[in-house]
Parts: sequence; C-alpha cells; structure tokens
Amino acid sequence: MDELRAALETAAGKLFDVDIDVDLTRPEEKFGDYASNAALRLAKQLGKNPREVAEGLAAELKGHALLAEPPQVAGPGFLNFKLTDEKLARTALTAADLPQPLKDQEILVEFGDANPFKEMHIGHLYSLIVGDAIASLLQADGGKVRRLGYHGDVGRHVAMAIWGMRNNKGSISECYAAGAKAYEDDENAKAEIQVINEHVYKHDDEDINKLYEQGRSQSLAEFEKIYELLGLKYDHDYFESEATPVGLKFVEENQNVFKRSDGAVVYDGEKVGLHTRVFITSNGLPTYETKDLGLAELKNQDYPNAARSVIITANEQSEYFKVMLAALAQIDPALAKKTTHLAHGFISLSTGKMSSRSGNVYTAMKLLLEIKDAVHKQYPDSPVRKEVTFAAVKYAFLKHRLGSDIALDIKESISLEGNSGPYLQYAHARARSILTKAGKVTSKDLNNLESGERSLARKISEYPEAIAKATAELMPHHICTYLYELAQTFNRFYESNRVLDDPRQELRLQLVTSYAGVLKHGLGILNIAAPDKM
Repeated sequence: MDELRAALETAAGKLFDVDIDVDLTRPEEKFGDYASNAALRLAKQLGKNPREVAEGLAAELKGHALLAEPPQVAGPGFLNFKLTDEKLARTALTAADLPQPLKDQEILVEFGDANPFKEMHIGHLYSLIVGDAIASLLQADGGKVRRLGYHGDVGRHVAMAIWGMRNNKGSISECYAAGAKAYEDDENAKAEIQVINEHVYKHDDEDINKLYEQGRSQSLAEFEKIYELLGLKYDHDYFESEATPVGLKFVEENQNVFKRSDGAVVYDGEKVGLHTRVFITSNGLPTYETKDLGLAELKNQDYPNAARSVIITANEQSEYFKVMLAALAQIDPALAKKTTHLAHGFISLSTGKMSSRSGNVYTAMKLLLEIKDAVHKQYPDSPVRKEVTFAAVKYAFLKHRLGSDIALDIKESISLEGNSGPYLQYAHARARSILTKAGKVTSKDLNNLESGERSLARKISEYPEAIAKATAELMPHHICTYLYELAQTFNRFYESNRVLDDPRQELRLQLVTSYAGVLKHGLGILNIAAPDKM
C-alpha cells in the first residue's frame, strides 16, 4: 500500500509538478486490489478534466513492477489497481508484521475504574475489556502503553457502606445497599452518613478509619480476582483519596477559572457552550470534577513525557467530561489537549439495566460464571472451556462499535457458528489442524494464483489496514469485523480448494500459515486465546 501510494504521488509530481497526499481504498475485488480518487482531487486543483488526469496517471504507471496490468480508469476519474500475484501474496505472508507509527510514544489508557465498597458490575467489566483492547491496539502500533485504573475510595458511597457495616452483617456490597436505602428512607441515617462522609475525608475517626481500611482492602482483593481471570494487569492504580487534595489545590490556585455561587465553587460552562458544574460544594467538599482535575495532574507528574492520555468511561459521563476538560484547558491547555475521553454504551440482559444504588446489581462475576456454566454445558468435553468462556464474553462486547448499547445474548456469544469469539477460535484451530497434518511448510513460487487463492491472499493482506483504522479511531470492533470476514473468506477458499494432497499444496499451505498467524495475532490484540485444538 505504501509503495503504491508513493508511486502514484511520484507520477503526480512528474506529470503535473504538484505534491499530493494519496488516499487508497479497497474496492470490490472484481475492480482490483486498491482504488484512488487522486485524479479527481488533482483535477479540481489544476482546473483540468478529472478523467484526462486519471488517464495520464494510468499511462505513467503502466508497466510498474507492482502492477499486474495498467491501472483502470473508472467513472468520472477513479483509478483501480491490481497488484501482481507475487506482490499480493508476499504482502499477505507478511501481514502480521505491522508498522510501528507510534514507536516509543508513551500513551496512558485509563479504564475500568470500579469503586471500592461496591461490587464490580457488568458495565465495569465492559470497560475493562474494551480498555484493555484499546491499550493493546496502541501497543500493536508501537506505543509504550500504561494501563491505569482510577478508583473512588472516598465519597458518599463509602460513607453509606461504612454506615451499613456498622448496622448490618454481610458483604461489603450488601452493607452499601443497606446504607444507600437508609440514606433515601431515614433522615436520621442520612444525617449519620453525612457525618461519616466528612470523617472519611478528614481521616480523623479511629473506628471509621478501621472500617474504611477493612472495606477498601476487601473490595480491591475482589477486583484483583477479576483482573486475573481476564488476563489483565494495571501498571498503576490511582485513588480519589490521593487525587482529592491535588484537585482542591488546583481549584484554589486558579480562582480566575471558577466563580462562587451560593457558597459553592462552580465552573461557568455556559461561556463555552456547555453547562455549569459544581467543583466544591457549599460545605467545602470536592466533587468528582475536582478529583478528576487532581487525577489529571497526578498522571502528568508520574508520566510527564506521555504523548497522549485516553480515558474510557460509560457514555453517561460524556457531558461531565466536556465540562471538566474545558476547565482543565483554561488551567493547563497542553494537558487538556492531549487528553481524550471515550464513551462506551450500556450492557443489558433480559433483566434490563441494573442499579447498584438499589442493590440490584448484575455483577461482573455473576456474568462470567453464567457464561462459564453455559460453556461447560454446551461443550462438556472440551479441553479449552476456560479459553472459550473468556473468548465468548470479550468478543461479545468488542464486536460492537464503541458507544453503542449492547444487549448480550449468552447463547449467541458461546456459539461455534456466526460472529462469535468461539467461532474464531474454532477457525484458528481448524487451520492449525491442517498445518499439523501437513508437517513442514516450504516456500513456493507465489506467481499465478488461482481465484480462491487470490481472494484469500487479498483478504489476509488487508490486516494492517484494519489495525490502522481501528487504532486511528480507537475502535476495536474494526478488528472483530475484519477477523470474522477473514474466517468467512477462508471457509469459502477451503470449500473449493483442497490443501493437502493437492499439486498446489505447498503454495496453499503458505497461505494457510499466514491466515492462522493473522487470526491469532488479531485475537491476541483482543486478549483472546487462539487454541490449536478445540
């Protein structure tokens, strides 16, 4: 792709004495391997007929070593290119050797952000899975990625849980639910919880401190179990308790950015087309906004050379982040500029959206166990049931465009048919079975590809482009779409092209090897295992 782009840019410079950045796309296979609208753009710039410009470029590139035939001019001036079989096949065989445009760039990716004193719910599970995949995407492009977590270990929910621990027996989440209910229903309990909240911030009550440390450590230990199951490890965990004083100092030192309103400190978002939000309450307590300002500064202190900072949360926080980042932009424009907020949608099941405040939580662990049970029931004799379980849940989340809501169908997620993680695992195992039976794979002349071979090589060769698109947009679903299409292309190839004991075995085994490698590489970015046997 880069070679063809360079050749087209050189031809444009030679013929028209202009510099142009060429875009290449993938047309339908019957039209060629690549297409470009360069002639239309040049024609507008030069005041010429676009088809004449296209014909001039086609003539200039006729006989180029990359091309199997002269470029074809289509429509008002599009150019279609067909690569030689040798070049296409070689591109396919090296498809997993990705370029490294982000080499040595330090990138921060914050995701998950489950809060101690509450159970991790399926929304947090989604954030963990998609955040880890985005981090892996950036790593695949050469980035030095730091996976960061941020946890709310101070605030009203903590006070509610501590109140519950004082007055109830049970798990931390049950104590939180009891405290949340009491806060809504009982004025005396509400007053007690408000007092507890102040003590938590001040850290000046021995009994409250003891309950606080107990609940915090228990919660974090439960989170670690889920991280381990998912094969995920954070590089750094941040906590609201450490971000709070930094954020308060930020606000105090930048009074010109904020204003007083009824005793509270607020940011006037209306002046930048947003809405006004409170940063410090009238009783002097910081809000999430102030804590997030502190977090941004903590990250900046710990990773001063980071080129980019990505934050992933549910989309209900989108407007909130716009205001927080607008305030940050007035305090530290450079820090705000390199910070990106990504929003994901909600997860629903047959019971609908859950509320942790009411205690009616569909927890992350509950979902993992339900999918595990479904996998064990469906595939009782499989040696890779654990791998299938996590492929099912991860892929079921990742195949959807980030930002859209997801209705999870467990039966569909564990199926070996259709667009699922287990289906792609089976596709990989099937290819590995062919290669195992074949034994040694030797190099073979890659000229004169037959139709099915060429289609498979073409699809394999698209892998770097799928990665580039997914990385540019920070959208892992592009990888899922590509891998599913790749597996379908291989199935069509295999149905009509015998591999073993065929005169073309050596050539086809090279393609099967590359196909299996790309499938495994892509699943690896999604943190999904690619078993050799199913």
